[in-house]
Parts: sequence; structure tokens; C-alpha cells
Amino acid sequence: MAQLKNVVDPFGEVNVYPAAGGRTRVVATILMEPYKEGAQTGIALDGSGSMSKLYGVDDGSRILSPLFGGKKLSNEITPVAQKVCAYLARKLDADGGTTCIYWAVGPGGSQIEEVGDFTAEQAERHTFGPPADFGTGTQLLPAVKYFVERFRSAPFGFYVFITDGELHDLEEVKQYSRELARAVASRRRSPVKFVLIGVGDSVNESQMEELDDLDTGTEVDLWDHKLAAEMRVLQEIFAEVVDKNARVAENGRILDPQGRVVKDYADTGLPAWLEFEVPAGSDYFTLDVNGRRVNQPLSDRARVPAPGVSVTPAQAPPAAPPAAAAAAEDESAAEWKGLPLEFGPAGETPDVGIEKHEDD
Repeated sequence: MAQLKNVVDPFGEVNVYPAAGGRTRVVATILMEPYKEGAQTGIALDGSGSMSKLYGVDDGSRILSPLFGGKKLSNEITPVAQKVCAYLARKLDADGGTTCIYWAVGPGGSQIEEVGDFTAEQAERHTFGPPADFGTGTQLLPAVKYFVERFRSAPFGFYVFITDGELHDLEEVKQYSRELARAVASRRRSPVKFVLIGVGDSVNESQMEELDDLDTGTEVDLWDHKLAAEMRVLQEIFAEVVDKNARVAENGRILDPQGRVVKDYADTGLPAWLEFEVPAGSDYFTLDVNGRRVNQPLSDRARVPAPGVSVTPAQAPPAAPPAAAAAAEDESAAEWKGLPLEFGPAGETPDVGIEKHEDD
């Protein structure tokens, strides 16, 4: 599986898989804010020693003389935490307050430090400074267990972990996640979703991807990951929280690069969760809905048509140079601003997450 980094609005996430005959299977979501009755939310801030400079703490290792280009450190965690915490409290949390903790603090980075519950307004005013005791390691599992156990009775839990991405207990987190996924799949506990957000220049994204792609032996997908520097909008944290019963438009089509229809939603309505296959050699697919067309590349190196190129079944469009392709994506994204999408009724039983498949 490959999760694409270059995702065009209105998509939240696009995953591609090899299929028979050289074809490509695509699993994608339409970006939307979920409604989860009774949802509880939390945000956990990495408090390990490696995060100190991101909190603006000078460890004495830098040269501050202007002669060498030195500059004062700034707190890079506060603006990220303020936005995420406020967003969760305002948009998803049933009580209007998001629980905040530090994790990976204390000896071995095995402890947590409770900060408190914040309304959106409180979060936007709060300075998320460093923890009382930076950790000497980075252990994620205690924070995961904290939210899972504290909100055990919640119908749905959504928890965000902000980190520089270097985990020292990755295997333990994987094992716990497999057990938790089985409990969710068997309905012995309510669904949860975890999102790792990487910040700073030293993010270990390979570890984050290991959790994101974790095979739990079930269709439950617990983990997603994002890099703060690559996020377009905060709604992206919900990219894998999809109600498969939701319909975002009355109809729509998926076209291949030659303009041929590979999936038609005229009879069912366009869902928020999409799965289809495109022919071998396809560099992109096109979403055709409500009179608009958006081209989504199928790789980070794919070339897409320039703006205004008309695609017909008998004629493939000329590939645009990279600069024109980027402009096309920007224009497509701009077109979606204000586009009326028709969401399914709130309160329906959610079917959460992008499914796992045998060939993942």
C-alpha cells in the first residue's frame, strides 16, 4: 500500500494498491467533519527530552551570536496544540472540552502529566509550555492506555498525539493496538481512533507509517499519521474517520485519464468512502461531480492535465509540466471552496475507518 502525500481537495486520504493485470486499486475518502454522538477527545504532547527545543527551551548547545546566524528559540508546540485542541473541543467533543496531557515524561519517558480539560476558547488562549520533567525516553503506550481506560465507556474516542516521531516502545504499542483492535472488532469495546502528528525537522516518519499501516488481523484501522508541515487544513486529522453510509452528493463519476467511466454513482449517490480500480498505466483519476472535475495524481511524480484541458474518451490530455500541474491542483482546490456537498443525516451508526484488505 502507498498513502499518497500529494492529495487534492476535496479528498482527505488516497491510498493506492497494485491489482491484477497491472491495474491500480484506489481507496480514497472525501474530507468531511464527522459527527459522533457522545465522542470524547484528547490531545497528548510529547514531553521527552528530544522535544525541548520545540518547546523553546535552550539546552545551551547553540551559538546565539549574530555573527554565526544564531537566533532565539521559539515555542513551536503551542500554536499546533492550540489549534488542534480547540478544534477537537469545538467540533467533536460531546462535552465541549478536550483533555490534554504530556506523555513520555519522567524516568525513561514512561510517565504522563495531566494538564487539564480545555474548551475551545481556553485552548486558544493557553500557552502549552514544556512539561515539569522532560522524559529520558519516549514511550507512547502509557498515553494510549490513559485515554483508552479513562474514556472506556465513551461511544467513540478520538485522540491526537503530537511528537517528533522517535518512539522507544513501538513494538509494545503495536501489540497493544492489535489486542485493542480485536476488542473493537468483536464489539467488546467502542471504537477509537488515534492520530500521530509529527512536528519539527527530526520526525521519524517511518515509525509513524508502521503504526499507520499496522495489520491488526481485523478490519479495524486504529492509527493514522500526519506531518504538521504538510497539512492543508485541520480537517485532515479526520481523513480516516469516515461514515460509509454518508453521501456527499446526489451523483458523481470516476474517470480514467482517457475520460472513460470506471465508477458511476448516479444511482447510489457519491459516498464519502470510495473504492475503485483504474487501468494499467494511469497517472491519475478524475472525480466528476456537480459539474466540476478534479484530477488526483496516483503518485507523487505523476503528471496531470493543465487547467482547462477537456478530456474525451478517445483522446488523452497532454501532460502539463510540473509547475502547470501544481497550478491545476491549486485551481481545483479553490473551486471546491464553498461547493455545497450533501451530507448524510447526523446520528447514523458510523462505520469508521478505511478498511484493511488482505493485500495491504
